[in-house]
Amino acid sequence: MGEFKRVVLKLSGEAMAGEKGNGLDMSFVSELSERIKDALDDSLQVAIVVGGGNFWRGRDAVSIDRATSDYMGMLGTVMNSLALQSALEKAGVPTRVQTSIEMREVAEPYIMRRAIRHLEKGRIVIFAAGIGNPYFSTDTTAALRAAEIGADAILIAKKGVDGVYSSDPKLEKNATKFDELTFNEVLEKDLKVLDGTATSLCRDNNIPILVFGIDDTQNITRVLKGEKLGTIIRNKED
Repeated sequence: MGEFKRVVLKLSGEAMAGEKGNGLDMSFVSELSERIKDALDDSLQVAIVVGGGNFWRGRDAVSIDRATSDYMGMLGTVMNSLALQSALEKAGVPTRVQTSIEMREVAEPYIMRRAIRHLEKGRIVIFAAGIGNPYFSTDTTAALRAAEIGADAILIAKKGVDGVYSSDPKLEKNATKFDELTFNEVLEKDLKVLDGTATSLCRDNNIPILVFGIDDTQNITRVLKGEKLGTIIRNKED
């Protein structure tokens, strides 16, 4: 995919939990921050979207209505974003958190032009609280924010898997890994790499996606520097 100028890095909530499985593993978050720092130079601008699954998954609620459950998940992404901001700044990287739900004592409200200005000044911007509406995932947040800020690509970091497979490689020994896919193939094959709304949004706005594994955290540095790892998803003509 070549070198990037501006990217959205998508980290799952599970990644923030490290080996613990849930909650925060700050030693692992600090390691991720160091790997991000290693890739930064004057020409690269990085925005980050963090999931909240290490605290709460809105869609998994049983006795809570879906909208309320999704808002709870959004608050989980804010906790992860603040933890990542703290780790990045401890590593010497200036970072701003912007939330889709206003909480001015905690972080800035999301404003597209302000986010772009932060990026131009060499700061990392973390987009928290999803898009501020229930029924939308943080995959969709990454796709929407990437379109808004004019990102070159979305880099989706996965824990426990190193790309997109024909089926779950943990369950199917014969699962096939794809090196390249089109957005239409992802939708037609119903591959669960990211949700359909996010896939369609990236297809329609011609934003390529790179899915890679972060069990080796050095992969974050490699991918941010433009190295081809994992699976590339893009439009056919690219």
